[in-house]
Amino acid sequence: MEKVEQEAIRRTLAGDRDAFRVLVDRHLPAVLRMTYRVTGNPSDAEEAAQEAFLLAYKKLPSFRGQSTFGTWVYRIAMNCSLNLVKRRTHDPNWNAVPLDPGPAAENLVISRLPSPEADALQSEAMRRRERAMRTLTPMERTAFILRHMEDQPIQTIADALGVPANSAKQAVFRAVAKLRRELAPSPPSSPNLTPTLAKESR
Repeated sequence: MEKVEQEAIRRTLAGDRDAFRVLVDRHLPAVLRMTYRVTGNPSDAEEAAQEAFLLAYKKLPSFRGQSTFGTWVYRIAMNCSLNLVKRRTHDPNWNAVPLDPGPAAENLVISRLPSPEADALQSEAMRRRERAMRTLTPMERTAFILRHMEDQPIQTIADALGVPANSAKQAVFRAVAKLRRELAPSPPSSPNLTPTLAKESR
């Protein structure tokens, strides 16, 4: 752990509340990026991040330094995000906004097309991703995001979800399978042969 963080933790434990701001400023961007991807909602992302740093502040005396402070608070934030998503799914008025678009191949292709065609295709691609993500359960969504967007190891995901590593791995597998199915190109429609057959029967 860096000396700056060690000193900030030492001063915080000694009663200097302002010292904790050093830790927040260093790790808030990464935490917010992850909480937004998990919750899919800017206000929920901020709520989960704030809750995570508040818990980290309260639990700081139990922090043993076996991992970096960043890793520790990141895991707390994962749990806060997942718990928030679980609560929100019981709220009929809750609606997660789309994930921030990643560097998908379709985006690279679309970016070369002129507007307004590019805008139309980009919007359609994002709508398809939104629909696909809605087919996932909260656990599947979180597992997929943490594994394929946040590059977290399976054991870390399992700890955040509170399940065995094999269950976390299965959640990722199910999420990928669902997304592939939902995002697969639609098969071309078969030509309507009825008029031709009707003519030949005359």
